[in-house]
Amino acid sequence: MSDNDPRHEAPSLIGKAAPIVITGGSGFIGSNLADDLLGSGEEVVILDNLSRPGVAQNLEWLKEKHGARVHALLADVRDFSAIEPAFADAKAVFHLAGQTAVTTSLGEPFLDFDVNARGTLNVLEAARRSIHRAPVIFASTNKVYGALDDLKLIEVEDRYVPAAGDIRQNGIGEDRGLDFCTPYGCSKGAADQYVLDYAKSFGVPTAVLRMSCVYGPRQFGNEDQGWVAHFLIRALEGQPITIYGNGKQVRDVLHVRDAVAAYRTLLQSIESVSGQAFNLGGGPANAVSLRRVLAEIAKLIRSECDVEHAEWRPGDQAYFVADTRALQHRLGWKPTVSWRAGLRDLAVWLHDYRGLGAALGDRERISA
Repeated sequence: MSDNDPRHEAPSLIGKAAPIVITGGSGFIGSNLADDLLGSGEEVVILDNLSRPGVAQNLEWLKEKHGARVHALLADVRDFSAIEPAFADAKAVFHLAGQTAVTTSLGEPFLDFDVNARGTLNVLEAARRSIHRAPVIFASTNKVYGALDDLKLIEVEDRYVPAAGDIRQNGIGEDRGLDFCTPYGCSKGAADQYVLDYAKSFGVPTAVLRMSCVYGPRQFGNEDQGWVAHFLIRALEGQPITIYGNGKQVRDVLHVRDAVAAYRTLLQSIESVSGQAFNLGGGPANAVSLRRVLAEIAKLIRSECDVEHAEWRPGDQAYFVADTRALQHRLGWKPTVSWRAGLRDLAVWLHDYRGLGAALGDRERISA
């Protein structure tokens, strides 16, 4: 390994300003979070194996924008000896690295478990052994609540709505029982519970954010993960979009700027919320069906989307909208970007940075 190998960078931070470690820091949410932290003057260690297509571009963007305060450690969370040095002097850890697709978990359950469950345990142990006993904030998923097959829904013209008025008004809360399904739900759910238990068993400050659908700039969405960006990319390319099911599935979508704000707010309050899990999503105000998103994309590109249909996939939820009142009441966080404005923001970024589609009439971006 040469002296210029990026795997040497993270340990060199020991003795300097304590950095913040972001696992999966070259990914979609990770790179946006890193950019925000770096813009605040923080030193950031980007721990990533760069396995996801496109994320190497995010790392280069961060380096070009922020220079020497970006410290890249090219390593895999499954390799404890390789990642441990990055945590030695860390003051905080955002654990975003993971296997993110249900479909992949069904085809490769060992891989899914190793990355999501064992990889998380490695991160927790590295943080526990660090000089500052660094707090860990973990990116979990709403899939820990299962497929929600027991949720009574009413089918209307373009979406499903819950029969229960309280869920229709507020969404699914953290008091919903855990019900892991699919290997992905099991591996992320196990990681979710390990993170919470490290606060109880070892006194490591930890917290969990169970995320709904986050979207926005720097997302390289595909059919299995990042569906909002995937839909928009396919539409801008003039390619068909496959809908699994009837398209009336409802999700609460959240712009990445609001997600970053939630992660940073949680870290600021980690001592008071350690050992707790919070739902993170756009909430009822940003609850949209796949059909409604496609209709809005058609307006943006001034052309109908080419849509194909296929059978429902295992573990797909017909409805999930996060009740985020706990996060709002405890930490004062709330989503600020409406889903229509956020979709336009992503479309402008895809045009400007990836050359997709024609320029939109309204050029205003939400975030810099």
